[in-house]
Amino acid sequence: MLRVGITGGIGSGKTAVCRVFETLGVILYYADAEVKRLYSENSDLKSKLHSAYGPSVLENGEINKVFLRKVAFGSAEASQKLNNLVHPFVLEHYEKWCEAHKKQAYTLKEAAILFESGSYRRVQKAIGVVAPVELRIERVMRRDNCSREDVLRRMQKQMPQDELAAKCHYLVQNDENHSIVEQVRSLHKKLLADSAMTWPCMA
Repeated sequence: MLRVGITGGIGSGKTAVCRVFETLGVILYYADAEVKRLYSENSDLKSKLHSAYGPSVLENGEINKVFLRKVAFGSAEASQKLNNLVHPFVLEHYEKWCEAHKKQAYTLKEAAILFESGSYRRVQKAIGVVAPVELRIERVMRRDNCSREDVLRRMQKQMPQDELAAKCHYLVQNDENHSIVEQVRSLHKKLLADSAMTWPCMA
């Protein structure tokens, strides 16, 4: 099975692109959703987070996601510390998920921090969803009912879009001028062809 990562900065619209892939029958692993599930279900992860952050990380015995979100969008050092704690659990879960879906021609792993977390090393190809910065800002302001300054602060914590794009094998332009449906259909054909060959994981 070919493992493909799909990523994009905040407001790029990667979720919309993923939904198009799903209409084509592609199986997706949503990393952020799986992290939330692990927060609830994995007692070892809870224990590690409690040891690292103290009682503030728990609320009524459950992980305080608001607290962790502030950590994630704090300093680069704080964000990296959180990633180092959480991602070994996510990677283990992803490996089991891949084993369960190994008969697929290819699967997609959707991850906002595919490169920052190091999880790109577990995939063989990467797709980047990109969009003009102003459009990304407008989308997030509308979606989250927040200020432009807040969006800019969050964007500054992420990998610059040009750097992300340079690391990807394929790009989807989600700029409202190019059809994402047609782009995804074209990519789907390429990935089906790629799945017939052997590819190393990204380095």
